[in-house]
Amino acid sequence: MKILAPFQKRKTDRVNSEIFSVSRRDFLKASGLLTGGLVLGVSFFSCDDKGKKVATVAPNVYLTIGSDGKVTIVAHRSEMGQGIRTSLPLIVADELGADWTKVEIIQAEGDEKKYGNQNTDGSFSVRMFYKPMREAGAIARLLLLRAAAKEWNVDVDQLDTKNGQVIQRESSKKKDFGDLVETAKALPIPKASEVKLKDRQQFNMIGKETPIIDLHNIVTGKAVFGIDAVVEGMKIAVIKRCPVVGGKVKAVNDSKALAVPGVLKVITIKGAGLPATLSKPLAGVAVIAENTWAAIKARDLLEVEWEMGPNAGYDSAKQIEELKQVVAQEGTLRRKRGDFNAAKANAKKVIEHTYIAPYLAHATIEPPCALAVVKNGSCEVWACTQNPQGARDAVATELGMAVDKVKMNVTLLGGGFGRKSKPDFILEAAILAKESGLPIKVQWTREDDIRHDYYHAMSVQRIVATIDSQNKLSGWAHHIANPSISATEDLSVVQPSDGELMLGASDFPYNVPAINIATHDAKAHLRIGWLRSVRNIPQVFAAATMLDEIAEARGMDAVSNALELLGEDRHITFEQELIKTSYPNYGEKIEDYPWDTARMKKVIQRVAKLSGWGKSMPAGTALGFAAHKSFLTYVACVVEVHVDQNKKISIPNVYYVVDCGLAVNVDRIKSQFEGGAQFSASLALKSTITVKDGQVEQGNFDGYQIIRMPDSPKQIHVDIIDSDAKPTGVGEPPVPPFTPALCNAIYAATGKRIYTLPIDLSF
Repeated sequence: MKILAPFQKRKTDRVNSEIFSVSRRDFLKASGLLTGGLVLGVSFFSCDDKGKKVATVAPNVYLTIGSDGKVTIVAHRSEMGQGIRTSLPLIVADELGADWTKVEIIQAEGDEKKYGNQNTDGSFSVRMFYKPMREAGAIARLLLLRAAAKEWNVDVDQLDTKNGQVIQRESSKKKDFGDLVETAKALPIPKASEVKLKDRQQFNMIGKETPIIDLHNIVTGKAVFGIDAVVEGMKIAVIKRCPVVGGKVKAVNDSKALAVPGVLKVITIKGAGLPATLSKPLAGVAVIAENTWAAIKARDLLEVEWEMGPNAGYDSAKQIEELKQVVAQEGTLRRKRGDFNAAKANAKKVIEHTYIAPYLAHATIEPPCALAVVKNGSCEVWACTQNPQGARDAVATELGMAVDKVKMNVTLLGGGFGRKSKPDFILEAAILAKESGLPIKVQWTREDDIRHDYYHAMSVQRIVATIDSQNKLSGWAHHIANPSISATEDLSVVQPSDGELMLGASDFPYNVPAINIATHDAKAHLRIGWLRSVRNIPQVFAAATMLDEIAEARGMDAVSNALELLGEDRHITFEQELIKTSYPNYGEKIEDYPWDTARMKKVIQRVAKLSGWGKSMPAGTALGFAAHKSFLTYVACVVEVHVDQNKKISIPNVYYVVDCGLAVNVDRIKSQFEGGAQFSASLALKSTITVKDGQVEQGNFDGYQIIRMPDSPKQIHVDIIDSDAKPTGVGEPPVPPFTPALCNAIYAATGKRIYTLPIDLSF
């Protein structure tokens, strides 16, 4: 396996090209990748290291096969540790029958016309592109089979592909892919209707464990992340940003900063004001220098007078107290089943609690950074971006250029979690490159990252549950208040969107006679963004810890309670109970991806068995359970907790069972769940952002803490359901059930219920 750095030029760069035969329009249209215009298959030729001409055939945008036997596959999604630069090319290679050890992976630049949606967010890369990537490999495979059939004068049905060769099943005949390129070039590209995809039994890699292709380069320091991007003459910029969202630069004294050796320029960035839109950077003053040290030292010496704006008096603690009162009211009803008031009036027992979760930062280990070069009316960018097309569009708009004048090179990402889908840091680099006339890399420090994030919004929720005289859960009322993501673009938005609400609230799947889901006003005072699993984090924390308390009140264990409440095997749509609210279903048709109670019950039953649910445990040690479907994936989680005499929490074991449909790369699925448990442990035990006088109070990992190795879960067990169903997401589903499972385990071990995050055992 050979991997090129994300923007490294190949030694055999294309030096000429020829348009051949027919268009790929049918294939691209069928795959949902064609947005308009004529798309032609192009046969490229170049020269190898010895100057020898190498012909290639490129039957689609993802795949090129050379006469030298090289198979090159384009990775068009952003790699941030989730392994997508392995999983998507792996699908192509397996369907093609390529020799994986001889496949070369190159990273695509941001280009919607070529690659369709490249926004690597929402756990939908495999789900969205599984079929198109298989079709890409299958079309190339059929082309090679037809080329071999022509050369050997045999029927195509006698042939197959394996390990980079076409073979004849009933003989010892075989031919390398490269030897068939010249013949294949003259053939028409197969239509999608002519292509037959492999049966699952024919897969060699799909469904197996394949290490990520970047692993060796990462551990040896050769991998190129955003922070590693370099061009000749590059200068470094750091920015002093307004500490309050919506503030502006009033005056600047830069004399001391300019006196620092190596400092070249000081440039003011106007910023967006309010709303703090995604398409504009924050207001600030940039220092451009020969090196990072000089830039940071000079930034410290800048004297900036700020006009703080309307958020200057904002206090997050006060807003939480206000929202506690707000959620005690009726609110805006968004989902209704039955008569909750009657259920409450006739209840044998009513359980009511308010659940609080703080603002959260993404805290990616690699802070945001981007390199931009602006010259001759065009701009080229190298960035650790999850959304290269969105960033490309934003840069084009900001610089007043046509989109095709902006080239967006995608590096590896040292973590993303949704933060690097925002283009603000990329816009900063482009603006400064244009203003200075220099190649500029904008480097955020950890303090910049923590204090100027697109934060995961705080949340205040009230849940009221009623138990009737038959010991049944008869009513469920869930009241929610949190600043909406949409408020970053539109300050008038004060309630959660349908998409936010479906993440653990309006998608409540349990068979309860009366359900009310209501939302309440909450104004945004910070830039709000999505973080790994988004509103599932606080909403499932509240719902799943309440379910555990309901189980106890009913005299049942939590697993039995969940299985009973899920009811008979059925598909749920929710739509008929929604009030002026839709159910987006993660962008998929509900008939294609229904909420299937049977699949959820299966993962719950299996995790109970895997974890030894119900077994006796030593004092201070207990198991906690939670289950949730997110990003179309069913997950059940059991967390084992030990709390010692000093109230110190340790997590010896975490058990996950996951149904994500067909498992494409088992290695990456397990890795995502292992990382998801660590990520979730940080949020549950350590992380919080607070705001005073409009300014974030935390500035580094001393204030905004993430889990350290001594406190992290020790053993994480991941069991994957074998399935032929359509693939679903795996990046975010590990997160939602972990925190409530942890909180429920803490209660079982200590007798203390958790209603506020991060967890505090000072009782």
